Amino acid sequence: MYEYKFIRIRTSIWSGLPKQDYRKVIQTETKEGWRLIQILTPTGISMLPSFYELIFERLKAEFV
Repeated sequence: MYEYKFIRIRTSIWSGLPKQDYRKVIQTETKEGWRLIQILTPTGISMLPSFYELIFERLKAEFV
């Protein structure tokens, strides 16, 4: 069985650029045993993403 972790990275209203370095977030989480499975980038009225949702998974401890 798996467990999931969701990390939301907000973006700038004006540029649409992420306010955090998503690469560092991914590297940190993978060192803790999480595996990146998807990045969602929903867009708003401006057609720029308002945030990035990073989705990670890993086996639950009792299944390792």
